[in-house]
Amino acid sequence: MNWAMKKFILPIIICVSSCTIAPRINVSGVPAPANTVIDGKIYTTAYQQHAAEYRALCLQAYNIAHLRVDEIEKENTPKPKALITDIDETVLNNSAYEAHQVLQGKDYESISWSEWTAKADADTIPGAYSFLKYAAAKGIEIFYVTNRNDAEKQATLNNLKKFNLPFADNDHIFLRTTSSSKEERRKNIEATHSVVMLLGDNLADFNFLFDVKNAEHRMQNVNALANEFGERFIVLPNVTYGDWEYSLYHFNYSLTQQQKDSVLRASLISY
Repeated sequence: MNWAMKKFILPIIICVSSCTIAPRINVSGVPAPANTVIDGKIYTTAYQQHAAEYRALCLQAYNIAHLRVDEIEKENTPKPKALITDIDETVLNNSAYEAHQVLQGKDYESISWSEWTAKADADTIPGAYSFLKYAAAKGIEIFYVTNRNDAEKQATLNNLKKFNLPFADNDHIFLRTTSSSKEERRKNIEATHSVVMLLGDNLADFNFLFDVKNAEHRMQNVNALANEFGERFIVLPNVTYGDWEYSLYHFNYSLTQQQKDSVLRASLISY
């Protein structure tokens, strides 16, 4: 090989050697721990923030709710009409919190969640504002039943008031006390009002039959209450978190990410 050719080939060899991106190698020889929970929530958070399909599903739910209000307006009830709505992922969008967590390789944490809600900076879910204003204008009282705790009450009200949402006051917000079940709080409202509609992203927002039930029982109870969906129950999409996930873990909140990964993989139906 003459010198001229060497001068031509040598830079190419150097460039290939230095510019090629090496594959990720686990030098310990032990498989790297799976991170399905966090990696999965990167996808679901991106879906919530950027998928036009997510927005369409929310608008579809609230469009159905609008139609039901028009029908309910004509009905006579023994007590004043009311609707019960969940807050998180039903009225307020917390995907910014999910993004903050997954970008740090973390799942939900009570401390970081409290820091997030204290900001009172969550946006609204598509369709929520116009529907709640419409329902209120039709004479339906709005009650917010949430599993946020009492320490988050004022910040939560501030967030709702930021968008001038109706009935955002102390008398119309019911937070978690001793139990995450919403049944007792729903009954307190039903004592004075005819609850004509419930809105939520988690089935436990609608009926005690979904409180701490495994995945199979949740499916069975959905079938048993099939006629309620789109009538009295309006469901908003949430693929990022909820009882659907924890029912797979049998509500064992102490599982590590690796243990959750194993459960999720084992739950998949394949061929």
